[in-house]
Amino acid sequence: MPRYAQFLGNILSEKKHNVTYLTARPVFYKLPIPSFLKKWMGYIDQYVVFPISVKKKIKNYPDDTLFVFADHALGPWVPLASHRKHIIHCHDFLAQRSALDEIPENITSWTGKKYQSYIRRGYQKGKNFISISKKTQTDLHRFLLRKPDLSSVVYNCLNRQFTAIDVNEARLFIQSETKVDTSSGYILHVGGNQWYKNRKGVIEIYEAWRDISEISLPLILVGETPDMSLLEKKSQSRYSKDIYVVTDANDYFVDMAYSGASVFLFPSLEEGFGWPIIEAMNFGCPVITTGEPPMSEVGGDAAFYIDKRPQGNNEQINIWARKSAEVLNSVLDTCVEDKSLVMKKGYDNLKRFDAKKIADEIELIYKQVIMA
Repeated sequence: MPRYAQFLGNILSEKKHNVTYLTARPVFYKLPIPSFLKKWMGYIDQYVVFPISVKKKIKNYPDDTLFVFADHALGPWVPLASHRKHIIHCHDFLAQRSALDEIPENITSWTGKKYQSYIRRGYQKGKNFISISKKTQTDLHRFLLRKPDLSSVVYNCLNRQFTAIDVNEARLFIQSETKVDTSSGYILHVGGNQWYKNRKGVIEIYEAWRDISEISLPLILVGETPDMSLLEKKSQSRYSKDIYVVTDANDYFVDMAYSGASVFLFPSLEEGFGWPIIEAMNFGCPVITTGEPPMSEVGGDAAFYIDKRPQGNNEQINIWARKSAEVLNSVLDTCVEDKSLVMKKGYDNLKRFDAKKIADEIELIYKQVIMA
């Protein structure tokens, strides 16, 4: 969230608004204590020390000051400014839902449930909210005890400059970096080990596709070092030798990877927004993702959709993988015949996430709150 707070501060500063950052500083966290206690010392800094210091500061700000919370997870701080002009940005409620046992794929501990309850009690005091997707907004409204004074949806934007890269140049670069034969293309996934990224599902779809495909493109997974369950899934795969994992990739490598990919496979179970979808489209890469919000919100009519991976037995998962593989096969065939149309749809879809447009929307909402 510090990066998102910086993004908000930058766009407001560019529009000639005065911006000040108020955040907790490490005090107890810096003490020489065992590492397993560090998290709890951080909580003391955030929820005990910081409120004491910020209460005095808030009184000194002018009446037309807008207090912006960059994330609803800062809920415990909301009561500090709930009596002043304020707005709360909401990104995803996956942790909140997990704490209420709504997501069986992500079990939350007793302490985690208490912490999420503490956050929820805090943002309940808020009156004005901006959500990054309609899905996030729907979850917000379920958790609020009363109707908010203002609740808007403003999508995320492409927050850095991207430059178009020739597909053949990109494939040569990826091949030189990975030593993988990418001359004919490859299937790409970008994501971490979070449960909702469904990296195991990527391998399951790839296996099912290889079973029916007459071609044998490699699968490249870009992201964090795989956890043990993913490593086991890869090692047990019938096509293990064609599955490659790239870790610690910088932005340039990721840009090249998107540019050279035959298709971007992103079968997430859940997301708050789904950054990689629009990143891939920016480089003209066809996108296959899960046909549920917010992925379907972000992908619009420019993405290709598959069902969400089921929570079931092996046969149900195999059926899902085979159906998804058929979509993958169809997309690869479509892109051979008319990739330019797929690319155009992607570029048209990106107009919804233009940085200037998003900045103007946020500023307008902020002004509405101040004038209310």
